[in-house]
Amino acid sequence: MIHGGTLVDPTGTRPGDVLIQDGVIVSAGNRVESAPAGTVVLDAGGCVVAPGLVDLHTHLREPGREEAETVETGSRAAALGGYTAVVAMPNTEPAIDSAAVVRQVLELGRDALCDVAVAGSITVGREGTRLAPLAEMAALGVKLFTDDGSGVQDARLMRRALEYASSLGVTLAQHCEDSSLAAGGHMHEGEWSSRLGIPGQPAEAEELMVMRDLALCRLTGTPVHFLHLSTARSVAMVRGAKASGLPVTAEATPHHLCLTDACVAGYDTVFKVNPPLRSAEDAAAIRAGLADGTIDAIATDHAPHAKEAKEAPFDQAPPGMIGLETALGVALSELDLPIERVVALLSWKPAAIAGLAEHGRPITAGIPANLCVIDPEMEWTVDPARMASRSRNTPFAGRTLRGRVRHTVLAGEPVVVNGQAQR
Repeated sequence: MIHGGTLVDPTGTRPGDVLIQDGVIVSAGNRVESAPAGTVVLDAGGCVVAPGLVDLHTHLREPGREEAETVETGSRAAALGGYTAVVAMPNTEPAIDSAAVVRQVLELGRDALCDVAVAGSITVGREGTRLAPLAEMAALGVKLFTDDGSGVQDARLMRRALEYASSLGVTLAQHCEDSSLAAGGHMHEGEWSSRLGIPGQPAEAEELMVMRDLALCRLTGTPVHFLHLSTARSVAMVRGAKASGLPVTAEATPHHLCLTDACVAGYDTVFKVNPPLRSAEDAAAIRAGLADGTIDAIATDHAPHAKEAKEAPFDQAPPGMIGLETALGVALSELDLPIERVVALLSWKPAAIAGLAEHGRPITAGIPANLCVIDPEMEWTVDPARMASRSRNTPFAGRTLRGRVRHTVLAGEPVVVNGQAQR
C-alpha cells in the first residue's frame, strides 16, 4: 500500500491511498484505514503519487559500449529517477537495425529495474542509405524508429520511410541536423563560440531539417516526432505546424531548457552535447514551448560516456550528458509550472508518444501498478559519485535541486524505497 499521498494522474488530483496486489492496483483514491495483514506500506506523506515516469530518449549503450553504461546500470538510474519505462535508443554497436539486435536488448531488459522498450533504426547501420527492416522490428513490438545521433539526410529516403511507417502504425522520430551545415562544429555557433575559438554549429542546421520534415509530414500525412528541440525557431515552426493540424510531436531535454552556451566558457567537456547548448533566448523558447504545449514531453537524452572519453580535448570528446536521476529535479526547479503539468510532461505524455500502454495510465483499480512517489519539496545536491549510472558526466554536479523520488513501483514491486534501489 502507498499511504498518505496525493494522487496526480491524467484525470486530476485528489488525496488517497493505493492498494496493490499481484502487480495490479486493487483500489485507489480513498484512505485505507486498515490494510490486509502482511501488507508492505510505503509512506507517501507530503508526497505526490503519480504514474511512473517514461523516458522517450535513453542511451543504454549495450551492446557495444558497456564501459559507459549497461541495461542494468541504466535501468537502476532510471528507477531512482522515478522512471518505470525507458525507450532505448538504437545507436549502439551494432546498431539496433534488425530483429536479432532488438531481441538481444529486450532480453537484456528482462530483469531490469524498469521496463525497457526499444527504438529501432530507420536505416541500416544508421548510415542513411537503405531502409532497415522496419516491419520485422515492429513485429517484435518496436513502435518508435530513429537514426538518433544523426538525422536522415536524404529527403527521398525519409519520405519512403514515412510512407512505410504509415502502413505499419509506428512513429518515426528525427534527430534534426543538416550534417553538411553542422560539420566540424562542437558547440552552438554564436557569441561564445567566437570568444572561445571553438567551431560552432549554427541553429539553422537543426531548423532546416525541422522545416524539411514538417513538409514531408504534410506530404505523407504520417506522424513525425522531433527529438530534443533546441532552438527558438524550431519551437516556432512546430507551434505553427500544430496550429495547422499536422500530426507532429516534440520533446526537449532538461539541459536545453536551463543551460546555455555560456556554460562552455571553461572548456569543460561535460557541457558538450548534441544538439549543442544554445543561447539564453533559445532556452527561454524551450521553456515557453513546454508551458504552452508546443513541446509535448521532457526526454533526458541520457548519454553516458566513460571518464577517459570525456577527458579528451573539447574538439575530440564525445557529446552527451547523463540525466535519468536529475530530470525530475531539474524540471521542478527550473519550470514555472504546477507539479501536475511537470508530471504530465514526464509521464503520460511521453508514454502516449512511445505507445507504452501499461505506463502513464490513470491510477485506478485494474491497471498495472507502475507508479512513482515524489517528494516535491525535498532539496538535494547532485553528487556524481553517488549516482547509479556507470558514467559521471552530469552537467548538474554540485547543483541543489528541488524535488526527488521517494519510491518507485514497477509492476507492483517496490524497486526503490526511500530513495534506495532494492535490487
